[in-house]
Amino acid sequence: MQNVEAFKARIREALKAAKAKGVTQASIAEKAGVSAQAVGQWPRSGKISNQNLAMLAQLSGKTIDWFYEEQEDSVPADLISETSPADYGKSASDNELTFTENMDPWDRSQPLADDEVELPLYREVALSGGGGRTQVVENNGAALRFKRSTLRSAGVSREAAACAYVEGESMEPILPDGASVGVDTADKQIKNGKMYAIDHDGLLRVKFLYRLPGGGLRIRSANPDKFEHPDEDLDENWPEKVSIIGKVFWYSVLLH
Repeated sequence: MQNVEAFKARIREALKAAKAKGVTQASIAEKAGVSAQAVGQWPRSGKISNQNLAMLAQLSGKTIDWFYEEQEDSVPADLISETSPADYGKSASDNELTFTENMDPWDRSQPLADDEVELPLYREVALSGGGGRTQVVENNGAALRFKRSTLRSAGVSREAAACAYVEGESMEPILPDGASVGVDTADKQIKNGKMYAIDHDGLLRVKFLYRLPGGGLRIRSANPDKFEHPDEDLDENWPEKVSIIGKVFWYSVLLH
């Protein structure tokens, strides 16, 4: 029987194949009737309905059987979360971060280590009214295991710490698609050039923020392609659209 990680790898490969054919993640989400962030979770969790799997197979030029074919037991590097080069070779229990959700067999049944805490994970959900609009919520169904020592070294309290995933290419090369960030929800004061998690009119975003003369706000992406990812300047009424979740104090990227 195929292992879960191999199935996740096939989903990720299929999404890449669809992208190569010009099918964006947003268009896949529209066809599936879910948010783009939900599509991004498919290769991380392995949770995808049979209907959406069939749709993904069609868009990527694969077959349903292909997703379930036996593969080598090795896990692709782009599914492994790394914290720093110093952690290479350590056991999984030494990782600062692991993603947990209800489908994982070791989720709630595996107790936290003495130096671990479980942090809430922010995500987007579709509004009940439809129309493609979303809202940012603290997801109680998934969490990230995090080391207490990391929080202490960052000066962040357990109560104020949370996590989120980065999606898309706007923060590359610093934060590629799929990167995880730690957020200090107690630190909402804008310091020019620092990175923050924000709720931008229902969109969960991680961006550099700058205060502008007259009370305005500049939202900046890390991606050097400013044609695709230009600065966004908002006037003094920006608090009506942008809510600062907190300052980013830590991040982990997926290797590709």
